[in-house]
Amino acid sequence: MAEDNEELDRRGFLEYAGATGAAVTSLALAGCTGDSEDELEDGSDGGTEDGSDGGTEDGSDGGSEDGSDGGSEDGSDGGSEDGEDGSDGSDSEPFEITMTQRQDPTTLDPHDHRETTTDNVLLHAYEGILWRTGSGEIIESLATEWEQLAPDRHKFTIREGVTFHDGTELTPSDCAFSVKRVVDPDVGGLESPQRDQLAGIVDAEVVDGENAIIVHSDGVNPMVFQEIASYCPVVSEQWISDKSSDDIAVDINGTGPYQLAEYNEGESTVFERYDDYWGEMPDATQVEIIAASENSTRTGQLEAGETDIVSAVPPADAGRIQGADDLRIADTGSTRILFMPMRYDVEPFSSTEFRQAMNYAIDLEQMIEEILRGFGKPTGQPTLPGFFGHNEDIEPYPYDPEQAEQLVEESGHAGAEIEIEYPAGRYLLNDELVQAAAGFIDELSNVSCEAVSRDFGTLTGELLDGDITTQPEFYNIGWGNTTFDASQTMVFWLTEGTSGYHYVNEEMGRLLSQASEEADPEEREQLFKEANQLAHDDATWVFLNQEFLVYGINNRIEWEPRQDEFFLAQGMDRAE
Repeated sequence: MAEDNEELDRRGFLEYAGATGAAVTSLALAGCTGDSEDELEDGSDGGTEDGSDGGTEDGSDGGSEDGSDGGSEDGSDGGSEDGEDGSDGSDSEPFEITMTQRQDPTTLDPHDHRETTTDNVLLHAYEGILWRTGSGEIIESLATEWEQLAPDRHKFTIREGVTFHDGTELTPSDCAFSVKRVVDPDVGGLESPQRDQLAGIVDAEVVDGENAIIVHSDGVNPMVFQEIASYCPVVSEQWISDKSSDDIAVDINGTGPYQLAEYNEGESTVFERYDDYWGEMPDATQVEIIAASENSTRTGQLEAGETDIVSAVPPADAGRIQGADDLRIADTGSTRILFMPMRYDVEPFSSTEFRQAMNYAIDLEQMIEEILRGFGKPTGQPTLPGFFGHNEDIEPYPYDPEQAEQLVEESGHAGAEIEIEYPAGRYLLNDELVQAAAGFIDELSNVSCEAVSRDFGTLTGELLDGDITTQPEFYNIGWGNTTFDASQTMVFWLTEGTSGYHYVNEEMGRLLSQASEEADPEEREQLFKEANQLAHDDATWVFLNQEFLVYGINNRIEWEPRQDEFFLAQGMDRAE
């Protein structure tokens, strides 16, 4: 991924000055009707942080499936590898950071939301049992060792000497309680919307006589370490029991390097360093996190010196920011894929030939170059590069409108009139991408296509209710997968009976079912590679792009973006 980013940077910054708004607009509007200028402008303001409904689901081999002792390599945004109390390592002057993202947190309860923007606030103060580096490698956090005892039982040794911000000591009971609060609606006064993020996990218990817990699954579960490293922040059992749900939603008591100093709901969240933090003390002494939904507001704050780092910088603004003396752009490929599912149960999308034609019809490379200014990567399968189960032999569909027209004829659906429904303003320049895709399809001589904008919440409600008949026939969505593992995307979207399924294929069902129960990593990976090949060949989606994360940063801060969309002050250093 690093090599890809270097190539992107070299190419992208040359394109900033040369790409014109007229070229982008003409491409996005080709063949499309029904959208006002206001809707197009709203689309350009789409963010990349929010993981709600569209998923911040999981995926990666991550390294401990064989039951071996987990590593503790450096590189996390969190604590030190030896667990000893660390010094801040910076000079005595305060180092205060202001960060701006697209949305405010919806709650301060770490188990009662599904938004990456909320995590970007809460993960300054809350920590998980395990953690990941920015590139997805599993590392220690509140657990120092982890091992598989049996295919359905996994043991975690809990770090000693850790305290919550209220001064109470972390215990294994707190860790077991945190897992149960997510997976069991009868625990902790909450039916957590994160339940499916710990798929297969049903219970956790403290090991008698040891500073450890055992996590139980309902069968073979090769995803336990990945899920625990990606989700389930640890809370104090006593603190949760003593508080009302309303109190938990506006207060924080974690074990992380920052403690809550001030919370102004809908305006800002302020953290200060926690002096008794168990790990390496971060450079920043105070962190303020604010939100601005408009791209122009965020970039304006950065350029005016009102904030130090902003997320979701529009590619059109990147050149100006990069050209400023005290600012720079940093980007990376995210864990989110954008795609356009087609319902297998309705014509014309019941035809494999027609679905393939839709992929050949769009010039994906041109869309990425002209609309995203190169900040994106074309895809041809559900699993992104670097993820466990990615099939490196699969290439994206090439642009071939003649082949597309021929396949439409073979499908028996020449003259079809179709619509692509998309969530307005949800993802970075996604509105323009979908409108461009519809324009390319509409240019075929034997198909008419129109892009139709929808409210994000309304659309996802139709997609995720488990009833395929309420779904649009052809739509666009994005899906984040912070476990770096194929299962959390493919099982959810391509397995009959899940809340998001739109496609049924007996062979696909067999492959994914076997992979979900396969304990051997090599066998499991091969099953996912075969499933990805089938998804490509059967054209389950019109494949679009891997979304890129683009940040504007003040040069007084040293920081490299994470793939999982988290931007956390504990990973930021004072520039020398």
